[in-house]
Amino acid sequence: MMENMKSPRIAYGEALAELGEKNEKVVVLDADLAHATQTAMFAERFKDRFFNMGIAEQNLMGVAAGLALSGFIPFASTFAIFGAGRAFEQIRNTICYPNSLNVKIAVTHAGITVGEDGGSHQAVEDISLMRSLPNMTVMVPCDAVETKKAVFAASRIEGPVYIRIARPVAPIITSEEYDFEPGRAKVVKEGSDAAIFATGLMVAKALEAAAELENRGISASVVNIHTIKPLDVETILREAGKTKKVITVEEHSIIGGLGSAVAEVLIENMPVKMKRIGINDTFGQSGTPDELLQHYGLTAENIIESVKEML
Repeated sequence: MMENMKSPRIAYGEALAELGEKNEKVVVLDADLAHATQTAMFAERFKDRFFNMGIAEQNLMGVAAGLALSGFIPFASTFAIFGAGRAFEQIRNTICYPNSLNVKIAVTHAGITVGEDGGSHQAVEDISLMRSLPNMTVMVPCDAVETKKAVFAASRIEGPVYIRIARPVAPIITSEEYDFEPGRAKVVKEGSDAAIFATGLMVAKALEAAAELENRGISASVVNIHTIKPLDVETILREAGKTKKVITVEEHSIIGGLGSAVAEVLIENMPVKMKRIGINDTFGQSGTPDELLQHYGLTAENIIESVKEML
């Protein structure tokens, strides 16, 4: 299936427009980036339920909170660096703190694959920020199909949800029949020698690495951790217990993201050999997505070498 390609942010726009048809309580807010985030698809069909708040992300979150209090299901969108970063206080104090309001924060252009916009616009700490907030659900879909499923699932969750959506065209590795369940990880490949836990665009890289490892006589499982919070502790412990060797892969800082979340589970329940692959405590920089993934070691080749070293 990996020959099929589509941008998750395109799927986000399509999902919103479809969701708007099914649920009249869904409203969408954006911060003057509707064409970049693809919320323009919703705006074209539901003009009276779309609100462009301008370049005012704090206000974006405040208005979303008010709409939630009025019985609507608001999806607030902007780039990840502005949603999680600039508006963090409003998310914390206006959405999560007072009764955990029913606001869906769906951000695009996350991670280093934003590319040429550079380190100032590349959010590599947003998962860490959002998973630290009480009652916040954090989803990181791996492809366009899973993005759509995450949007629909978020609309059914009562409470705040953060959906981290990638910008570039990416392989579709998820089937339309796949039953997406928030908080329930998906084992996309079975293995017995090592367990690779991946999230977002790195799931495809992990599958690519696992296929090559198989050719070399090494059996690695690949687990799609699409929900960082709540974390699927049961699946993590089961897969780690089978192999006793764990690698996490994420397009995010290794501090506070998937690697940290998995390490917290393992250190308290089942200490095993573990390596985290991600952004190593540094900011991003300008470059093409492929150049940056190569520079920061977010490649199938690096995953392969890490597994081999561990074995």
